[in-house]
Amino acid sequence: MQITPDGGVPIVSPRPETSDKANMLGLDRAELKALLLEIGIDAKQAGMRTSQLWHWIYHRGVSDFAAMDNINKATKKLLADHFIIERPTITEAQYSEDGTRKYLIRFADGNEAEAVYIPEDDRGTLCVSSQVGCTLNCKFCHTGTMKLVRNLTAAEIVAQLMIARDDLDEWESSTHGRSVTNIVMMGMGEPLYNFDNVKKALEIIMDDKGIQLSRRRITLSTSGVVPHMERAGKEIGVNLAVSLHAVNDEVRTEIMPINKKYSLNEVLRACANYPGAHNARRITFEYAMLKGINDSDDDARNLVRLLKQWNLPAKVNLIPFNPWPGVEYECTDMEQIERFADLVNAGGISAPIRRPRGRDIMAACGQLKSSSEKKSKAQLIREAEASSSL
Repeated sequence: MQITPDGGVPIVSPRPETSDKANMLGLDRAELKALLLEIGIDAKQAGMRTSQLWHWIYHRGVSDFAAMDNINKATKKLLADHFIIERPTITEAQYSEDGTRKYLIRFADGNEAEAVYIPEDDRGTLCVSSQVGCTLNCKFCHTGTMKLVRNLTAAEIVAQLMIARDDLDEWESSTHGRSVTNIVMMGMGEPLYNFDNVKKALEIIMDDKGIQLSRRRITLSTSGVVPHMERAGKEIGVNLAVSLHAVNDEVRTEIMPINKKYSLNEVLRACANYPGAHNARRITFEYAMLKGINDSDDDARNLVRLLKQWNLPAKVNLIPFNPWPGVEYECTDMEQIERFADLVNAGGISAPIRRPRGRDIMAACGQLKSSSEKKSKAQLIREAEASSSL
């Protein structure tokens, strides 16, 4: 169901005018300072101006230089002559009956990705995309039916949080009173296949002079890209979630082709080596409940055995499968999901059942998909020429 907070039509942002000015959104401090030096701002002032701009862009959410009241008029004009601070556009925002919000976001090249905000009693979580499309082709995931179009830039990743905070009107809120308290890199795409941009974006989000989101409140979800898992722990240091979904290689390879490259034991070994994992900071294992595929009592017992074999500080999120048109799988009956959870809990491993959110707007786990398709270079040139002739 598509409902806006005021009962009106979905939000659609106007498409911004094209601009040859550099966009400051998504730049790190060093890049921001370098731009200021390029336009002639004195080297002694560049550091101060960088700090001021960082505060206005990432702490206050301001996108108009004229509103930056601690910067003098001459400098504000100089900035406005050379730069913009611009979000991507919202093609559509949908609001679920349960409070979930889904944003279809269009980037400058016309490609789109989705972000989802999920409010809960004790937190508000934003599910952020890292790619347009996905290369993994997991059979139970709607995003997996898309081809990979491209990686998102750091600016496009950060912008998803900026857009959600705009919509929730929370820029004036303190960190304690925020609507978005947590981020999960669980949207479209595999974050570890876009490592550098994800790392840069999360560093901006975690900066203590800007958005100020603690690394303890950020979770990066991977399908098991083993070579980058330890690197993520060392260089980013956020919480780790792993899409497991099966307890043996045969089933996991069938539903998750990446298992052919990185086997179940390789993934679990990488989890065991993940820097910073301990009982107070457990690794989360995502487990979609697929009827007749991975949901038997034996599967539950083998899941406990596997995690204990690797001595992993673990929590298992049991996810009732979220269907989408044309999918061949069904959701496990709730009675069996609860029995599965009881068996895992009895084995000493926490296994909460995730309550499906946003199903009515296709915003639940595994349902995200945009209309973007990979286009040939010739097609992109033709579209650009057509656009420029308008």
